[in-house]
Amino acid sequence: MTDTETIAYDVVVLGAGPVGENVADRTRAAGLTTAIVESELVGGECSYWACMPSKALLRPVIAQADARRLPGLDQAVQGPLRTAAVLARRDDYTAHWKDDGQVSWVDGIGADLYRGHGRLTGERTVTVTGPDGTETALTARHAVAVCTGTGAALPDLPGLADVRPWTSREATSAQSAPARLLVVGGGVVAVEMATAWQALGSHVTLLVRGKGLLDRMEPFAGELVAGALTAAGVDVRTGTSVTAVTRENGTVVATTDTGERVEADEILFAVGRTPRTGDIGLETVGLAPGSWLTVDDSLRVTGTDWLYAVGDVNHRALLTHQGKYQARIAGAAIAARASGATPGTEPWGAHAATADHGAVPQVVFTDPEAASVGLSLAEAERAGHRVRAVDVDLASVAGAGLYGDGYRGRARMVVDLERELLLGVTFVGPGVGELIHSATVAVAGQVPIGRLWHAVPSYPTISEVWLRLLEAYRDN
Repeated sequence: MTDTETIAYDVVVLGAGPVGENVADRTRAAGLTTAIVESELVGGECSYWACMPSKALLRPVIAQADARRLPGLDQAVQGPLRTAAVLARRDDYTAHWKDDGQVSWVDGIGADLYRGHGRLTGERTVTVTGPDGTETALTARHAVAVCTGTGAALPDLPGLADVRPWTSREATSAQSAPARLLVVGGGVVAVEMATAWQALGSHVTLLVRGKGLLDRMEPFAGELVAGALTAAGVDVRTGTSVTAVTRENGTVVATTDTGERVEADEILFAVGRTPRTGDIGLETVGLAPGSWLTVDDSLRVTGTDWLYAVGDVNHRALLTHQGKYQARIAGAAIAARASGATPGTEPWGAHAATADHGAVPQVVFTDPEAASVGLSLAEAERAGHRVRAVDVDLASVAGAGLYGDGYRGRARMVVDLERELLLGVTFVGPGVGELIHSATVAVAGQVPIGRLWHAVPSYPTISEVWLRLLEAYRDN
């Protein structure tokens, strides 16, 4: 046996993805010594297997679709995408799965990086087992932040491991387009990867257990995306569950609940996420391994005064930008408590991640794009609000017509009738991803409807949909 070296820090961060990096950045800015532990690549899932590679794959697809809507340009972009060039650009955006740049950033903020598997081994202690088996015990004077994120969920199907299914990691890092790709799921990963690989040369079949796509958004979002996927050549089948899957002579065969056999060269399961908390020593501090971690609005784990869970592991909002927001809040709360102060608990304050509860934005990078913030109509009604939904055809806006011929889209705002504030906004249509932040400001800022009349949209932009929405609210 070898002795375990013990090193003390103010803060120990478990996980060096975007969330862990932002916690470390904020605690270092507050003057707290900080260690950050990572078992894979510094930069995490988003940088190498999620946000960055997926959007690098999708950007040429969407750009081509936009160009095809413009006379004078449409004939020049009718050919297929150059798949090899798209994949090469994707590789550049992942830094070819090397983390040198991210490591330099960690060094630049003055945090200490420990490579290896980190596990809690008691209160305020993380033991890191390095690649060579060396163990280092890190103790935290003030806080340990668990920022380990999530992994792809896989269904409990016999023999699935032998099939070697794709998860989001394989879907975003594949080096060639399979001739036939079977995608199981109807959420964001499923529709984005169906969009990307269909355009890159695969014949895609999308099997969706539910009645439609993007079931956490307004129903019209999934309907418009499904119609566009079908028009692009994707075989979209709803109300279909996979009951068995095998690989026979290299071909994947999926059997559905109706007994149908669907063949493909690869199968992607995009059916949810699970917390990466199974082997981080939660049992040593009285928590259940593999569980989601419940936190207060300062991101501190319930029942503790030193343990924080930030980002996906707390199951509040499984989005990179929301995790980074939580990291900024958690970093401020840790710094306040370290200084002897009591963090404020008031909503929208410096130490409360209030946006998690009703102002979470998201963009789905399909064609058309789907973007939303806050509550859907159904969510608002379930929460007991007295609300009204106001809908507008986005194609009625001059800027949408100029954006591209045949523009199709829809906008909805959900109005709290008691306070005349927006509880939620959804846009579906080409180019709306860059429009959603205006809605995020209105929802998070709780801007009264009366004041929104004075936020004049520039003409002729798609943003003029705001005027159409307000007019529809006034006139009905």
